Amino acid sequence: MGLLNSHSSLRCSDSSLAEPMQPEDNAGTSYISGSRKRKWGIWDCVALTPNIHGSRNQAVNLQQLFGIIYRKKPKLSSKYAYQTLFLDGKDSDIRIRALEVEWPLHKAFLCQSGFFAKMLKGTWKESHSNVVDLEIKNEDIDVGSLHYVFGSLYRDEDLPIIPRRVPHVLAAACLLQVEHVIQQCKETMNNSITRETVCSYYTAAETYGLKSVKTRCFDWLLCNLMTHPRVELYREIDTKLMYLLISSPDLLVMQKEMDIYTTLKEWIFLCHNPSWKGSVKQILTSANSWLSKHMKCIDSISFLESEEGLIYQPLFKKLRFQHIICDLSDTATLERDRLIPLEWLTPIYKQQWLALLQEQEHREIGPRIISEELEECGMRCGTMISRDGKYSWKWSAFRFSFPIHITFTNRYIIFRQCRQQCNGCCLKHIRNVVFKITLVCFDSNGKVTFSKTTGRKVVTFEHKEEQIVMKLDGIALSFPLYIFFSFLFLSSGNVEHV
Repeated sequence: MGLLNSHSSLRCSDSSLAEPMQPEDNAGTSYISGSRKRKWGIWDCVALTPNIHGSRNQAVNLQQLFGIIYRKKPKLSSKYAYQTLFLDGKDSDIRIRALEVEWPLHKAFLCQSGFFAKMLKGTWKESHSNVVDLEIKNEDIDVGSLHYVFGSLYRDEDLPIIPRRVPHVLAAACLLQVEHVIQQCKETMNNSITRETVCSYYTAAETYGLKSVKTRCFDWLLCNLMTHPRVELYREIDTKLMYLLISSPDLLVMQKEMDIYTTLKEWIFLCHNPSWKGSVKQILTSANSWLSKHMKCIDSISFLESEEGLIYQPLFKKLRFQHIICDLSDTATLERDRLIPLEWLTPIYKQQWLALLQEQEHREIGPRIISEELEECGMRCGTMISRDGKYSWKWSAFRFSFPIHITFTNRYIIFRQCRQQCNGCCLKHIRNVVFKITLVCFDSNGKVTFSKTTGRKVVTFEHKEEQIVMKLDGIALSFPLYIFFSFLFLSSGNVEHV
C-alpha cells in the first residue's frame, strides 16, 4: 500500500497548486457548469491533529489515518486530490478494472460510493483485495462516465457535465450509488431540456427513477411535438411515448384533429424508413408515397390490420375522428390512405348524423355543465400569431359542429356565434359551449416562457351573438404567440338522448 507524506499531502489548501487536467467528459466548450459546493454529510473533513502530523518527514498510511471502516473523507486540497491522487494515481491502494481500463484509486475516497462502501466494509472477498474487476452489463455506462464518477469522489465541487453525456454519467452514478452525482445529473437535466436532449433525458429519467425530470421532459414534448416538429425528434420517440403523448388531454394541437393523424402517419413513415433524408416539410409527401406503394401489396385490409401495423392501433384509437369526418377532404384522405380500418368510422358517422338532427330540431343544444368530456372528446385546434394585430378564425370546414367565429386582438378574445341555416331558414338556438383557451410563448429551445389559460368555462349564446371570453388587459404579450382551443359543443348524453 502506498504512503503519503503527512506534511505535504494533508494540507487543507494550497493556492500554488495548478488546476488539474479535466477528464474526457469535459472536452469541448458546451457544458453545464456546477456552481454549488457539495456538502459531504457523513464525510465531513477530519481535523488535523499533532498525532497525525508528527515530524515533517513522517509517512502516514492512508488506511491507518482514516480507519479501517473509512468513516471520513480525507481533508485534502480538492485540486491536489483530483490531480495528484486521482489523475496521477499517486499512493493508490486499490485498482478498479472495468471496460478494459484500469483506474488506480484509494479506498478512503471510494467508500463515498454506496456500492464500494458495502464491498470494502463487508464480507465480500473484494474487501481484502487490492484489485477489483467490475463487470459492466449496462450499455449506457462507458469509460468516460465511469471516469467522471470516480473523479467526482476526489472533488469538493461538482465537475461540469456536457448535456449529451448526462444519461451516461447518471447510469454510472446509479450503479456505483454516488448520490451527489445523481443529484447533479437531475439538476443539469432539469435545466438543459432541448430538442437534442429531451428524449434521451426522458428515457434515462424513467430508467433511473427521476420523476421530476421525466415529468418536465413529457411536458416539453406535449408543448413541442406539433408546434415545433423536427425529423430528429420524431425519430427518437418510441411507440410507448408517442401513445402517451397522443393520449394526453394537454397535448398542444396545431391546426386541427386531422393534423394529429398526419403527425402519426409521418412518424410511422420515419419508423419504417430510418435512413430517409429530408426536411420536416418533405415528410408528408414521402410518407404518402411510401404508404401508397406499401398498400398495393396488401389486399383488402388496412395498414393497421397488417402484421407490421398492429402495434400502432392503440395510438390511432385515441384520435377523435368525430372532428375529422366533418370535413369532406379529410374524410377522403382517410379512405384513400387505408391506414385505419374504415369500420372504425361507422359508429362515428351515426353519432354525427344524430348530432346534426339535434342541431336542426332542438331549440337548446350543448352541455350546460363543465365535465371531463372536454378533455376526453372535445375538439382540439390551435394556431400561431407571428405579430401583434387583429385576427379572425372560423374553421368553417367544421360546419354545424363549429358554429363560432373567433376574433383575437391584443386585449381580447371574442366568440361570435355564426347563424346556421336549414332549407333557407335561419336557425335560432340557445347554444351552450364548454371551452378552454391557452396562450403560450416559447424560447429558442422550446421552453415555455409565457403561459396563460382560461381554464374550463361554459358560455351560453342566447340573445347576444358576441361575447368576450378572455381579457388580456395588463399583459405584455410577446410574439410569436401560440393560441390553443378546446371546445365541446355537444355532450355524449345529448346524442344518446336523441
